[in-house]
Amino acid sequence: MSAVGYAWIQQALDTPDFLGAQQARVAPVSRIEQLPEGALLVPPRLAPAQELLAQALFAIKHEGVRLDLLAAALRRIPPEQLAELARSGPNGVYTRKLCHLWEGLHRERLPALDEPGVTAAYAPLFHPRDYLVGTVRRDARWRIEFNGLGNWSFCPVVRRTPALEQLLERDILAQAQAFAERIGGAMLERALSWAYLSETEGSFAIEGETPSHDKAALFASLLKRAHEQRPLTEELLVELQNAAVSNPFDKAVQFRHEQNRLQRDLLGAAGVTYVPPWPDLAVELMEQLMALANQRPAPLDPLAHAAVVSFAFVFIHPFMDGNGRLSRFLIHHCLGQSGRLPPQFLLPVSVAMKKHEPQYLQALTSFSRPARQLCRVTWAGDEHYGYEWAAGADAWFRYMDLTECVQFTLEMAEAALDTHLRQEVDFLALFDRVSRFINDRHDVRSSDLTTLIVTIFQNGGKLSNHRRKQFAQRVPPQVLEAIETSVDRAMRGLPLDA
Repeated sequence: MSAVGYAWIQQALDTPDFLGAQQARVAPVSRIEQLPEGALLVPPRLAPAQELLAQALFAIKHEGVRLDLLAAALRRIPPEQLAELARSGPNGVYTRKLCHLWEGLHRERLPALDEPGVTAAYAPLFHPRDYLVGTVRRDARWRIEFNGLGNWSFCPVVRRTPALEQLLERDILAQAQAFAERIGGAMLERALSWAYLSETEGSFAIEGETPSHDKAALFASLLKRAHEQRPLTEELLVELQNAAVSNPFDKAVQFRHEQNRLQRDLLGAAGVTYVPPWPDLAVELMEQLMALANQRPAPLDPLAHAAVVSFAFVFIHPFMDGNGRLSRFLIHHCLGQSGRLPPQFLLPVSVAMKKHEPQYLQALTSFSRPARQLCRVTWAGDEHYGYEWAAGADAWFRYMDLTECVQFTLEMAEAALDTHLRQEVDFLALFDRVSRFINDRHDVRSSDLTTLIVTIFQNGGKLSNHRRKQFAQRVPPQVLEAIETSVDRAMRGLPLDA
């Protein structure tokens, strides 16, 4: 077996592949090397022994902290081995981290080990250089600072990849604040009217739905409430879920107490694409997620916090229906609670996500595809499905790696601002310029002029033959030509009166 570290643990315990390309393996190299995609090449002389404890020590030293795989390994490593390791060298930082993790995961002290006698300086469990971290809680016994994004019951992990680091450095929320101040209140109000409508349509479109007028208006009103300072509770989420779904039989009264599944258009177990955690675990995880949503760790970027809450919610899937729309709403809820955006400001992230659906699917499946292997699904016809979970399956839900999901959310937030909102503001400025120009020279019904400017703009500066015939009885031909020419010149940045 050439795999080492986490890849070795993954193979030895026969767990789903949550590592992807980030796998360490023995290779003919002279020193440990990391490839661009995240793989680690290890010279044979540095490969650890073929047993769990040695591989876990190697992994935590050279590959960082994968709580999911470490939890799986530490459930199998005899505690006596860890105790012996601690006795032989209690100040080793990686030994201390493993012992700290074992006691935290098991909620008890290592047996046959009183005080380990650690005298070394405190060390963070997650190095802030490599991970997004939370509030520090000190473990005096092992002199380790637990600084994860949650606690032992639920602690999502986000790695600081180069791409994510660049996005964080751009401070997208500060850019949004500056954007709002620059365009002024009147233009901002018009742009946000578009944003609320488009965000509603985009969120439903991702689910393959076209909402009715009433349904769209209700969801838009929910988005406008995202800035209200309200803690996330089960009651609030039920209220939001009821507003997001129209089928009365799908409206929830509490978090689900039955097993849910995601299924494509294929009957039976073969059609099941994702099985969220079983009901008891889902309820437990939601309690932890709501606590994280309501108390953002001080070191955590608000947009990254919103992304963690949104994607963790959709992976937990606490309702039988409406989870996707609610997960995207939670981005706006968390941003609204952060106070980092102007009042009622909305980044139309669902519009950007709809435009980048393949990337959205990639972010979702980065967790859901391997997680599908945690549950064996059987089908006995009709709606008779059986679910058999792998031993220790809870670890992957408790300690989900959300790196790709957070990175994708920040990319979409940036696109929502830099592309969609800015484009709308540019269009509104063009619309004002053309409408003033035409109204100063011609008498055109306001509704007709609006439709013509919009459709000519959407058609690349040309008036289609269909529209020309449609308005022939209300707008003279020379006026139609003037409107078309004005829109075309405005789109090219030219003077309108040339």
